[in-house]
Amino acid sequence: MISDTLFMMLVVGLIISFALLLLFVWGAKSGQFDDSNKMVDGLLFDSVEDLNDAINKENKLKNAKESKIKKDSEKEDKKS
Repeated sequence: MISDTLFMMLVVGLIISFALLLLFVWGAKSGQFDDSNKMVDGLLFDSVEDLNDAINKENKLKNAKESKIKKDSEKEDKKS
């Protein structure tokens, strides 16, 4: 009886652990933990305006990267 309970607890624990590992990997791949610049910017800048400027700068960089990727994909489409 005790060995059956221990076996059941082991199986349930492994299933839950595997599910949590999958959730962590999914979160890491989908960018859930990519907010490191916000904390650094919060330490570097004192006022709200400075922080908003830093956020705007980060958004501009993100948009520039996206537009470059889009232009590159359009060039590849024209070649083929």
